[in-house]
Amino acid sequence: MKKIFLIRFLITTLFAATFGCTTPYDYQASSGYEDVIVIESTITNQNKTQQVKLTRAYKLDDKAPIFEKGATVYVTDNTGNKYDFKENTENYTSVAPFQVVAGKQYQLHVRTKDGRNYASSNETLPQQTEIESIEATKKTKDNQLGVEITVNTFDPTNNSHYYRYEYEETYRIVAPKYYPKKAIPVYFPAGSYPPGQVVLEDRTEDVRVCYSNQNSNELLLTSTNDLSEDRVSNFPVRFLASTDYIIASRYSILVKQYVQSLAAHTFFQTLKEISNSGSILSQTQPGFFYGNMKSVENPNEKVIGYFDVSSYSEKRLFFSFTDLLSGEPIPKYPYTCPSPIPDDQVKQYIFNYCFNKNPDFECQGELIMNLLSSGFKVYFPTESPNSYILYPVECGDCTSFSSNVKPPFWID
Repeated sequence: MKKIFLIRFLITTLFAATFGCTTPYDYQASSGYEDVIVIESTITNQNKTQQVKLTRAYKLDDKAPIFEKGATVYVTDNTGNKYDFKENTENYTSVAPFQVVAGKQYQLHVRTKDGRNYASSNETLPQQTEIESIEATKKTKDNQLGVEITVNTFDPTNNSHYYRYEYEETYRIVAPKYYPKKAIPVYFPAGSYPPGQVVLEDRTEDVRVCYSNQNSNELLLTSTNDLSEDRVSNFPVRFLASTDYIIASRYSILVKQYVQSLAAHTFFQTLKEISNSGSILSQTQPGFFYGNMKSVENPNEKVIGYFDVSSYSEKRLFFSFTDLLSGEPIPKYPYTCPSPIPDDQVKQYIFNYCFNKNPDFECQGELIMNLLSSGFKVYFPTESPNSYILYPVECGDCTSFSSNVKPPFWID
């Protein structure tokens, strides 16, 4: 589980817990705060390093949750196996990779540095069901043209029923003002005039093509329990507007499917309803609801979170903008990089490369050197050898905000 709890749920839950379900509250940021532990974990049948996240609930005027350090964390099963976890900077990870298997019961145990013990209920692995397919189709949604990505799944045994989805998306970036040479300012000894010169050198790394990633941050849930068969058909996991730059070149999405228990589905569905319920200060607050984590010593202690044991499946999809939106305008680059035409639009980017002190002609050689050495500008040539275009560095060097390392899964 990602940051879903911490975005809206923690704040909502704490206020609801403190002030009840229907009592209106005159908000003060620091009042009513309860120091509640938050325990988040989803372990699956993937043989991998599993994760547990421990934090403390935080107040509205705090910027981020506080990581719970110094805890002892482990998972046990009903056959006597113990899986120890180690502390990292932001979470706890299993010392060795492991996977959950069908027929066993698993329990999460947490002991904080102040000696408080927490344990989950015993959880078992749900039915393993693979994603059948994911599809990307051109669609207009809420009067916006774009691409909708949907998932299809079928369980012929009719045992899965409850599904949660996440995704990771990766997209290619192409810097529109890339130039194969880099302008390097070289300064002469103090007192020299001109103070230096700009030297053009061949680039030694690719700064034209980069790849960026981002993860889903919402709860995507569906159930087939009321259907005649256990089939998920064209469930929407992502909509991308035709104006969204992340699909301007080439785009990939990895859809992750978690088959959950009824209890887990109910917990996440309630969580989703709370996060979508509007103002946390309204008179329709739903009250504190418990997950499957409990205090060992004090059953009445409030504990936020859920230990989820899910079966996992994933599938990846690629498409280019022209595959689905041919003929539509290419989305704009996220930084302003106008074409090198000497009009009012680009005058602010054109500089005279000279060092003449003649007041009748504006020489900007020193300014050019300073802007290049700052790293905020990138060189692009003009038709004249005595003028430069200096664009924001993002226009010609995508590594200034992304990575030029091609992912191992990437297919051009």
